[in-house]
Amino acid sequence: MKLGRFSLVVVVILLLSGFYPLQAMSSGETVITGLDTVWEVVWDDEGALYITERPGRVSRWTEEGLVELAQLDVVERGESGLMGMTLDPEFQENSFMYLCYTTRRNARLENVVGRFRVRGDEIIQDKVILDGMKASFIHDGCRLAFGPEEKLLVTMGDSARASLSQDPGSFNGKVLRINRDGTIPGDNPNPNSPVFTLGHRNPQGLAVRPGTSQIYISEHGPDTDDEINRLISGENYGWPEVKGMSDAKEYEPALWDWTPTIAPAGIAFLDAQTLYLATLKESKLHRLKLSPDGEITEDEIVLSGFGRLRAVTLGPRGKCLYIGTSNRDGRGRPRKNDDRVLKYCPEEK
Repeated sequence: MKLGRFSLVVVVILLLSGFYPLQAMSSGETVITGLDTVWEVVWDDEGALYITERPGRVSRWTEEGLVELAQLDVVERGESGLMGMTLDPEFQENSFMYLCYTTRRNARLENVVGRFRVRGDEIIQDKVILDGMKASFIHDGCRLAFGPEEKLLVTMGDSARASLSQDPGSFNGKVLRINRDGTIPGDNPNPNSPVFTLGHRNPQGLAVRPGTSQIYISEHGPDTDDEINRLISGENYGWPEVKGMSDAKEYEPALWDWTPTIAPAGIAFLDAQTLYLATLKESKLHRLKLSPDGEITEDEIVLSGFGRLRAVTLGPRGKCLYIGTSNRDGRGRPRKNDDRVLKYCPEEK
């Protein structure tokens, strides 16, 4: 197909302005619009979708529409603000929601994990269950998920201070593991510390492989070597001493890495053999195939055209994925109706 001069000029203008075709590569469907920097999306067992937005808003979406539950007082500076969220394993009984966010405490910025209770169309803070994590305008981590034995896992970035990742006394550059009330599990590597693994730079995705106790994270590298890692209690993943699929014997190597970097964000399993990865810089959804023992064997791009993708979760029927965009995060190029939540059904691909 030949483009006339006018058509060619229009295409160039659209590309320079950050336009991206909404159906560029697959059957992604927009289900929610008008959001601002979606950070997390989580379903409950009754078919309601909970959403966090980095400026501090927590919302719930059902077929009846979107309801704002709270506007939290957070410090949004660069990558900080309201970030990770997960629901209690017994959410339908106790209504507990866990949020990771940036606040100002004792004249400095900290990332904290708070436990909240959902009551009707609002949330009420129960208590802060984990604090002492330094915050920064970059490398905050802050993804939450319940892992094996119903322990709460928290990813925490190095807050732009790489040396903290190897400091056993710091909670930064770590994956942390606590009980639902904030106490430390007795079977942690150090029973007096929430540190589960160390040597991380900026872990942005967190998920447990179905039918196993294997915990996977995605992690931002510097100028090279974005990573997928599989966590082993007490292991050191090497940052800043090594990166990527290193063969250094004293550090646990990555399962997979990318150079050039793609800025990996949220991850979600469709089943034990299929892991989906949202990316920010690259702005695409990857499908990673796993072997029976959990090694990554294949990487395929399956969705693009919606800008920066940060959050991904499996829907209530286990067939479709729901993905949150972050085009209003200061690094994207938002268009009308951004940010949004998308629905992507692999069988419709």
